[in-house]
Amino acid sequence: MVAGLFVVLLAIGVPVAFVLAISALIYIFSTGNTVLLDSYPQQFFGGLENYGLLALPLFILVGECMNEGGIARRLMNMATALIGSIKGGLAYVNLLSNMMMASILGSTVAQITIMSRIAVPEMERVGYRRDTAVAITAAGGLLAPIIPPSMMFVIFGVIAQISIGDLFIAGIVPGVLLGLAFFAVLGWMARRHDFPTTEKLTFAQRLKAMRDGAAAVLIPLTIVGSILGGLATPTEAAALACVAAILVGRLVYREFDLRMLWPALLRTARNSAIVLFLIAAANLFSWVITFENLPALAAAWISSLSDSPATFLVLVMLMLLVVGMILDPIPALILVVPVLLPVATDVYAISPFHFGMIVCLTLVMGLLTPPVGSALFTASALSGVRAERIAVLLLPYLAAMLAVLLLLIYVPWLVTVLI
Repeated sequence: MVAGLFVVLLAIGVPVAFVLAISALIYIFSTGNTVLLDSYPQQFFGGLENYGLLALPLFILVGECMNEGGIARRLMNMATALIGSIKGGLAYVNLLSNMMMASILGSTVAQITIMSRIAVPEMERVGYRRDTAVAITAAGGLLAPIIPPSMMFVIFGVIAQISIGDLFIAGIVPGVLLGLAFFAVLGWMARRHDFPTTEKLTFAQRLKAMRDGAAAVLIPLTIVGSILGGLATPTEAAALACVAAILVGRLVYREFDLRMLWPALLRTARNSAIVLFLIAAANLFSWVITFENLPALAAAWISSLSDSPATFLVLVMLMLLVVGMILDPIPALILVVPVLLPVATDVYAISPFHFGMIVCLTLVMGLLTPPVGSALFTASALSGVRAERIAVLLLPYLAAMLAVLLLLIYVPWLVTVLI
């Protein structure tokens, strides 16, 4: 009954957080375990009682300050100087800028929102079709939750009770591999569709773009460098990056007015509240799952299918591809990790970092696939291009992402080599 109610509530459009909380409440009453009501508020609050979650609002604030301070535009100019004059050069610049932005934002929707304002008009100006420019921008957004810092990694680390800093480091190699795979797709498309050649920059223009972008690079360096060097936790690194974004926007680029800070804080509070309420409600649902002994039942069923860790991960990937088409990545992550992680680590001896990378990468694809695809519909709304047209143009990038996923499944040391 609880499972049926859960599906019905999702189908009629009830917000996922309320679906999780209501389903847990219905379970208590339907089983007659009303004594559990005494623990209901405690479990709800306990979902937020984790130091690692402090990183979420801080990383959201980094993105807000960076956008207001003109940092995104300068990163794109710097990428143009690095790529040079080649066929489809601006498409490569778009993707490289997305990789730079991914190391700051960690959010696909935020990244697509910012890059749609900057990259798409510029690509149209030099001769790209609007739908092609939007698709490339959306594909670049897939890098945001993989290249550290990543809100998905923060949430997975909290749920799995593993080091978020090590998870960030584990995402470096997969993020680079995914970027290279997308570059290969762009190379093929540039020849097939005869993309425009990037305007050649003089040495002085190239030097100016590199010099202007140097300060912007300080922000990802602050985050990754402080974590790798053991100087700060991910939460502390996010706080340092906030300060760096404000100082760079205010003192170097002189575009960040202190009056912009209050609206940025309000947007950060609103977006953080949505995510944190979802996490708190999911903790209630996970509590019900544990009470029902579902992880042990899932372990028994999946282990009966195969004793190969790689086969298990392929089955998980296929299942999550379907889940990701229905649910946004964060609620899906919160739902599946408590069930599948114990199976992966206890039955198949898979590293939680390896498992987390496969789960996060697979769920990210759902952001750009119908019927939910929040990032897909964000790109459509911002550009005026039909969502189904963008989805078709994204197929080569999604195929490249699947290829990277299979490589990571069968070569697990690519994930764990740096940790």
